[in-house]
Amino acid sequence: MSKKFRPSNLGESKIISKIASSKEFERRKSINAAAEKPEELSNYISMKLIESGLVETTNKNSVQEQVAKCIEKLIHADDFDVDYQIAPFRNIVSNPNIVSIYVTAFVIEKLINHKDTIDVYGSDEEIYTCINKQVQKLLSK
Repeated sequence: MSKKFRPSNLGESKIISKIASSKEFERRKSINAAAEKPEELSNYISMKLIESGLVETTNKNSVQEQVAKCIEKLIHADDFDVDYQIAPFRNIVSNPNIVSIYVTAFVIEKLINHKDTIDVYGSDEEIYTCINKQVQKLLSK
């Protein structure tokens, strides 16, 4: 049986507050890192998706431009719009990076319909993993 949350219990309240604030801190940190170098990140992501064979395209530059637009949209989006975009993919991994999951959702839902995209291959998890490796590269710099 699951434990019920009682706001009157001060210890539980503090722990939940700390967890929520640390998640929000990580979310902002990732988005700010992407905002510092959106072109570099979009280049890393698009080239790796193409090299890995996860995205087949007729124009590599077009894919890079589309990913750059996606990152710019993420940078300027409010929390509701971001949460709405990633909702179907929230359970891909247990603790997803916000930038990685947002770009993954973009690739799966929007990039696949772009005129220069032939097809998107691989599972949702493979696409997320490929994108997340590139995002982690940028965050570690």
